[in-house]
Amino acid sequence: MQKLKKAHLYRSELIPVSGKLVERYNKCLKTLGFKETKLKSFSIDGIGWSPEVADEKENVHYLNHGDANPHGIIISPLQKGKPVYLPFHSFDKEMMQHVFRTHGPKINDITRDSAICIDFDQDIDVFYEPLDVLKYKNVSITFRLIDNLEDKQKEQLKLIDKFRTENNFIDERIHQQLLDSATTYGDLRDRDLSLHPLHYSTGSFFTRAFGGVYLLRDFIKPIIIFENLDHYKEAIKDTVYDILIYHISQPELVEKLKSHLIIDCDLEQVVDTPNYNRIKKFELYQFLKETEHPIKDILDNKVLFKSYLNKIDIKARKQVMSVELYLEKLERSNAYKIEDIVDQQLYFALHQPHSSLSAEHRDLIHKLLINIAPKDVLFLYWYDKEQFYKSYDTWDDSFKDWVIERIRNNI
Repeated sequence: MQKLKKAHLYRSELIPVSGKLVERYNKCLKTLGFKETKLKSFSIDGIGWSPEVADEKENVHYLNHGDANPHGIIISPLQKGKPVYLPFHSFDKEMMQHVFRTHGPKINDITRDSAICIDFDQDIDVFYEPLDVLKYKNVSITFRLIDNLEDKQKEQLKLIDKFRTENNFIDERIHQQLLDSATTYGDLRDRDLSLHPLHYSTGSFFTRAFGGVYLLRDFIKPIIIFENLDHYKEAIKDTVYDILIYHISQPELVEKLKSHLIIDCDLEQVVDTPNYNRIKKFELYQFLKETEHPIKDILDNKVLFKSYLNKIDIKARKQVMSVELYLEKLERSNAYKIEDIVDQQLYFALHQPHSSLSAEHRDLIHKLLINIAPKDVLFLYWYDKEQFYKSYDTWDDSFKDWVIERIRNNI
């Protein structure tokens, strides 16, 4: 990952945590019912998730009590606008933006000397079966302060009232109680520590529950798509819900998404896009074994690209160039079928969210498409970073350089 880190493409916006902030973070973990971290320093993202703490606990979802009960931690106002690097739901970033948009000034004040624990409550205590994800509708976002700071504020205000009553101002015991409270919790008299609950309504979304599930409920008919085969097989046995159920590897899924005007593919337009160019070069890279030139040079140089294209076997060559071959044949006759010429996964990778979709839906469908056919390295980085990092580890060093250049220059 060193090349990615050097290019500021690997979790580059994490916030460093050390000293007093570690203590507050641990108090949040304890308040939420989790074990404290033994680390003296680490980093966190916008929702309070830490890759170092996840490694220590050997659990990337250490801020969850099961799939149905995710949590967050705010210990710094710097978390505002920061990425959520391992979102459990596709809407986690939007929920955090909602939190800071509503309570931003209060968060700035509270995190001067305290921290905030967040509960994302869907009114679901636990998931029992895969189609329970259909219960996701409204999320109640509630807040708890460490050290029960709101209660301490009430106690401090009561002490002040007591101090002002009759001749209590000369009572040294009350003096000491006030000093102890102020020393421990600061002057809480004029602090606004009340964070009222927020509500977030979900439409279509992705969740990591049950091994990864897409729920598309804002279209002609609800569609639920499973990444895990076992959970898919369990779900299709359910006859209660009037929904469409697919596994992500089913070719029929793409056709259904097209018929519902969720995705589209115009090959004549696609071949002129950077998206197609990246996918075609990724296809060639997969067939290159031992090369005399760096992979980056082969993919960037037209002459070298053609040279190595002609060195691979004819079947592989046809796969790399299948889209252009199909369009050439189509000019002569419309009798040709796309499935007979264009590789299926390559064809799926060239689909795009339908132009009628909202920006929110487009992002979700981009993520779904890149999971169906992960062939565009730029889109893989944008929409599924964890899968990108796993794939990145398997790539040739020179190909990594080519990929980094695509990402940094958005080409």
